[in-house]
Amino acid sequence: MDVLGIDACGKQGWVGIRLRDGVYTGSLVDVRLDVLIERAGGVAAIAVDMPLGLVEKGWRAADLKARALLGVRRSSVFLVAPRSAWLESDYVAAGDRCHEITGRRLSRQAWALAPKLLEARACWLADERIHEVHPEVCFRELAGGVPSAYPKKSWRGQNARRRLLAEAGLVLPDELGEADRVPVDDVLDAAAAAWSAHRIALGIAGRIPAAPEVDVDVEGRVIEIRY
Repeated sequence: MDVLGIDACGKQGWVGIRLRDGVYTGSLVDVRLDVLIERAGGVAAIAVDMPLGLVEKGWRAADLKARALLGVRRSSVFLVAPRSAWLESDYVAAGDRCHEITGRRLSRQAWALAPKLLEARACWLADERIHEVHPEVCFRELAGGVPSAYPKKSWRGQNARRRLLAEAGLVLPDELGEADRVPVDDVLDAAAAAWSAHRIALGIAGRIPAAPEVDVDVEGRVIEIRY
């Protein structure tokens, strides 16, 4: 059974880690998410580290719950603004709209992800194999419910995350092929997403929150973080 885990990686676009029966089989990098998914072929499940479902007002319950679970790593989960804020043309307008609806402005970090968020959302709405994940939630589960003590860009943090993946059977080789040119933290995040995609395909993945919200645009598509 083949699955794919994906993370955004700046100007390079997207990095994908592919597994077969939970074991690493290769990497893909592409500037377009839809092209990367097409190149991966007939995988059973796809997990993407990017917010996918949107609400009409307020903050997503998935993000609030994930932040509560992650403790020292809670800042890695940004609060996703309601849909209308993402449709604005610039940061100031998006911030104003977000403040109008939620009482709080959209962060610049969140707005910087707007193009990729909308790109990923379009793929999600068109492909039911795609699921939202958050790597720090995945690594917390891999560590037995304990959030990582070290940031993902730190030496100790990266070694700890690679070790957790290896202990779960996902051994990343020293030579990755296409992903060799991608920052290490993005590769590790994509691998954690792939670990979750395998669990999703097996029907054993967890979900946050337990009672998910429904997407504002598509009835039946729920807003949840899988792990």
